[in-house]
Amino acid sequence: MWWFQQGLSFLPAALVVWSAASFVFSYITAIVLHHVDPLVPYISDTGTIPPERCLFGIMLNVSTFLGMATMYVRYKQVSALSTEKPKILRLNKLGLTLGWMSCFGLCIIANFQKCILYYIHVLGACLTFGVGSIYMLVQTILSYLMQPELHSKDIFWARLAVFLWSCSSILSMFVSSVVLYSGLYGQNLVQKLHWDSQERGYTPHIISTVSEWSLAFSFLSFFLTYIRDFQKISLRAVVSLQGQTLHESPGRFRAEEQALLIAGSI
Repeated sequence: MWWFQQGLSFLPAALVVWSAASFVFSYITAIVLHHVDPLVPYISDTGTIPPERCLFGIMLNVSTFLGMATMYVRYKQVSALSTEKPKILRLNKLGLTLGWMSCFGLCIIANFQKCILYYIHVLGACLTFGVGSIYMLVQTILSYLMQPELHSKDIFWARLAVFLWSCSSILSMFVSSVVLYSGLYGQNLVQKLHWDSQERGYTPHIISTVSEWSLAFSFLSFFLTYIRDFQKISLRAVVSLQGQTLHESPGRFRAEEQALLIAGSI
């Protein structure tokens, strides 16, 4: 059995591979069509102009559903392992809420392009990366609280390292973006897709774009830490019939079922 066939480990693996492919494919398309500069453009800039915009949008929408599924499985796993620990259960519910908010932000990024609806796009980015970083913090805390009985210390330190990587990328991107869009280097830089290395503002632009790519891959790296955990879990659906046919009312079926049980017991 291959490693991705064990349990539900294919979910975080599929999330990471698919999301990375959505960034790479839209980047390659934008470069081939000369829509952006080859040297580290903003991720959002590679999904601004058709046809890469269409590819970027549909692939990130799929990533949204993969992310929601992965976070739900993680939630169910922690719940099952910590049934008698109220503090962990409360943090677990908070983590699921934050995670799904982050996924909703990713859906906004996918469908509201930067050059068309900038402020909505920024809102989506704040939900994805801002709320998403809090989700990472909650999961890191859970990993700390669950060690060493349920979690190894290595997993905790790995998640803490990725979380700090994400925070440093957010800080670097925020500072460089504030400097870039402060007005010192011109107006309407949001719409600018091509940069010359001799232009004023090129250095903070590069720092900002590198930080954005670093932030994106720090998020993907965090879900890689789920793979070993997900190898030890599986979910199954239990079918509970509420009627013997599709046109009977549930109440009638329960009454008939109860009558049969009584007759059987006699």
